[in-house]
Amino acid sequence: MLPMQKKQNKKQGERLTTLLPYLIALASGILMGLTVAPVGAWFLAWIAIVPLWVLVVTSAKGKNQFPPAFLWGIGFHGVALFWITGIHPMTWLGVPWLPSLVITLFCWGFISVLGGVFLTIWAAIMVRLGGKKPWLRVLIGTAAWCGLESLWSAGPLWWSSLAYTQSPHNLVIVHLGQLSGPNTVTAAIVAVNGLIAEGWMNRRGTEGAEKISSVFSAPWRFVNKYWVIATGLLITLHLIGFFLYSRPIAQPPEAALKVGIIQGNIPNRLLRSSEGFRRAQENYTNGYLTLADQGVDAVLTPEGALPIFQRNLMQTALVAAVKEKGVVAWIGAFGERGDSYTISLFTFNSKGEIVSRYDKSKLVPLGEYIPFEGIFGGLIQRLSPLDAHQVPGSANQIFDTPFGRAIASICYESAFPEQFRRQAAAGGQFILSSSNDAHYTASMPFQHHAQDIMRAIETDRWSARATNTGYSAFIDPHGRTLWMSGYNTYETHVETIYRRQTKTLYVRWSDWLTPLLLGLSILGWFVQRVIN
Repeated sequence: MLPMQKKQNKKQGERLTTLLPYLIALASGILMGLTVAPVGAWFLAWIAIVPLWVLVVTSAKGKNQFPPAFLWGIGFHGVALFWITGIHPMTWLGVPWLPSLVITLFCWGFISVLGGVFLTIWAAIMVRLGGKKPWLRVLIGTAAWCGLESLWSAGPLWWSSLAYTQSPHNLVIVHLGQLSGPNTVTAAIVAVNGLIAEGWMNRRGTEGAEKISSVFSAPWRFVNKYWVIATGLLITLHLIGFFLYSRPIAQPPEAALKVGIIQGNIPNRLLRSSEGFRRAQENYTNGYLTLADQGVDAVLTPEGALPIFQRNLMQTALVAAVKEKGVVAWIGAFGERGDSYTISLFTFNSKGEIVSRYDKSKLVPLGEYIPFEGIFGGLIQRLSPLDAHQVPGSANQIFDTPFGRAIASICYESAFPEQFRRQAAAGGQFILSSSNDAHYTASMPFQHHAQDIMRAIETDRWSARATNTGYSAFIDPHGRTLWMSGYNTYETHVETIYRRQTKTLYVRWSDWLTPLLLGLSILGWFVQRVIN
C-alpha cells in the first residue's frame, strides 16, 4: 500500500505542478481585472503582468507559454467586463428569458475569449522575437502590447485598455495620455511590469544576477539592477505626470459657459412605452425650465432622452420650452437616414431651431448592430427580435454650436480616444458626452466615467457628461470630477465650464509613441541578430 500511495501522491504532485502555471496566470489576470470598478484596486496593475511575463519567458523553449497567456487575458477582460451580464434579462425588449441569457453569455464570453486571443498573440511575439536579452524583451513586450491595443481599438469591440486601470484614481499617471494618448500609460504599465519580472528571473543566485554591493550584499540580496530601473522608471513617470497635472488651468471670463445637465432617470424598460415617453417629456421639460430659470447658457440631455425621430421633435413640450425660454439645448433623439435611423444629439438654438446634429458613429455590438452579420446574424435574429436597422454616423463629423465647436460623444464612443483627438484637432473647445447606461450594473457607468476622465485629460478639455440614470458629471481638464450625480436618481445640476483651444502633443501628433517603440524594437531585434 505504501508504494501505491507514494505513486498516487507523486501523480497528484505532477498534476498540480502541471496546472500551477495556468492557475497563476488566471489569478494574475483576475487581479488585473480588479483594478477597475467596482473594486478599483488600480495599484495592482503595476505588478499583475509580472507572473505572466515570467511564465512566458521561462517556458519559451517549451510549448506551454500560450495557454497561460490565453487564461490571463480571459481573467482580465472577463472580470473587468463582467458588467456586460447586467443587460440580462432583456424581457423589456421582448426577448424571452432564456434567449436573453444565451445572448448575454455569448457577448461576455466572446469579448473575454477575444482578450485571451490578444494575449496569446502577445506571448507568441515575445517568444519568437524577445531573444535572450532582458532589455530587448522589455522593449518588444511593451511595443507589442501597445501595437495590439491600437489594432484592437481600431475595430468595433473595444473597452478595456490597460490605461483605464488607472482612471479615476491615479490622475497623475493618466496625464501621460497628453503626450501620446492612452498607449503612453499602457506602455508605462507594461514596461514597469516587464522590468520587475526580469528582476525576478535575474535575482541573486540565478544566472545574470548582479549584487548592489559586495560588502553589504546581505541586506540587498533581493535587489538587482532591473528592480532599481523599474523603481526609477515608476518614480520618473509619476513626476512627469505630476508636472502636467500641476499646471494651472486658465479660466478667462469670456470663455465661460454655464451648462446645465438633466439626468432623467427613466428605466429603459419603460422608455419605449407610452408611459415612459410621457415621463421623459415631463422630466426633461421640467428640468429644462428649472435650469433655464437658474440662468444657464445651455442644457445637455442624455442619449435618447426623447426616444422619437427628428421629424417629431418639433411637436414636443421640451422644444416648446426651448422656444419660450430661449436657452440653447442639446437633445438626444433619433435621426433619420433613408429607411434607417441614427442615435443623434441635436443642437436647438434660442429660437428652437435645429442648427447642428451629431450621429453616433461607434455602435454597441449586438445591442445596436450585429457584428460579423454574415456569420452570426442568423443566430442572433433567431434568438432576438431586436431591429438591426440602426446605422452609424460618419467618422469625420464636426459639431458646431452657438458657443463654438464642441467635441461630441455618444455613450460607447467614450472608449475610443481617436474620436476625441480628431475633434479636438479640428477645433473642438469643450466636450459634450451624452450616454445611457441604464441597462447595466452600477460598475459600468463608473467605468464609463473613468473613460471620459481620460478623454478630458488627453485633449485638455472641460467635459459635461449627461446620462439617463447615472453617473452624470462635470470634469475639468485635469480629470478632476467637479460634480457627479447619484445612481438611479433624477437630478439637475449647473456648472461653469470653459472653452479651450490648447492642443496637447497627443492632439497634435496622435499616437507617435507606439510607432516609435515598434521601430526601436525592430532595430533592436535586427542588431541582436547581427551581433549573434
